[in-house]
Amino acid sequence: MFDFMDTTGYTRRDFVKLTAAAGIAVGTSASALAAEKRGDVPYRTLGRTGEKVSCIGLGGFHIGNPAEDEATKIIRTAVDSGINFMDNCWDYHDGDSEVRMGKALKDGYRDKVFLMTKIDGRHKAAAAKQIDESLKRLQTDHLDLLQMHEIIRFEDPDVIFAPGGAMEALADAKQAGKIRYIGFTGHKDPQIHLRCIEVAEQHGFTFDTVQMPLNVLDAHFRSFGHHVVPVAVKKQMGILGMKPLAAGHVLKTNTVSAIEALHYAMNLPTSVVITGMESMENLQQALQAARTFKPLTAGEVKQLLARTAEAAATGKFEKFKTTSNYDGTAHNPKWLG
Repeated sequence: MFDFMDTTGYTRRDFVKLTAAAGIAVGTSASALAAEKRGDVPYRTLGRTGEKVSCIGLGGFHIGNPAEDEATKIIRTAVDSGINFMDNCWDYHDGDSEVRMGKALKDGYRDKVFLMTKIDGRHKAAAAKQIDESLKRLQTDHLDLLQMHEIIRFEDPDVIFAPGGAMEALADAKQAGKIRYIGFTGHKDPQIHLRCIEVAEQHGFTFDTVQMPLNVLDAHFRSFGHHVVPVAVKKQMGILGMKPLAAGHVLKTNTVSAIEALHYAMNLPTSVVITGMESMENLQQALQAARTFKPLTAGEVKQLLARTAEAAATGKFEKFKTTSNYDGTAHNPKWLG
């Protein structure tokens, strides 16, 4: 059994105190998370795990887009430059993203990274099978973090925690030494994230990490930053920010630069901000953001949010929230098992 902290009565004022979406405390929180630097890249603590991870992480989906030799170069250059957080998923490019990363992490690179992947299987047998397939593709005997992928339906948490559900496979894998920590991800609705945390609590479990979209648009529409981040902070979960550029759509708003968008996500109480790096230019941009990051002032945050408010109001630039375009398990229900 795990201990839980009460989240009832949690108010927007508490959120402002913790993450200060419009104030200086956000920068304070981000600064406090920084434990050290490696290759000029700030490192932060991954929630209550105590693990140290780079404040910027390499996204697994995008590493499946360039030629394989280029992908290997990107991964190894990222690690050599101080990025240690590697994101991936069992279903990215039909497993090819994991295969590529597994090859790139040979020759001593595996020991230099914090390796995370995700699975889709909602039931024990499917989840166990996918864990073993991911280990084989990534050419490793253990995963530092395994996350339940795409918790995007209100019923998903009940399914994975039910008897014979995926969480049984994850518990077995952890006991066997195949995985070290357990988290979950989703991109659809913050209320579904809160439901997942609640259901876990009902089963005496607290996730080690939670992954969610965190960007300058999210702050205005169906906000994970407003609703989920405060709860995760209170429970000392490692917060993994994804889609800092909203799958590229932030730049289409012509309101902020890529560096500003990355800095905003890093300014939240994130342990790591995962971003796509499918070219050396993308990698250098991510490294520049990490190396130049300084906690934003209240005025700087307020200005960024003022510039993005109109574009973000209806969620049209966050299509992972408002459409099924990014719902891989909806398009491929067989992945659920």
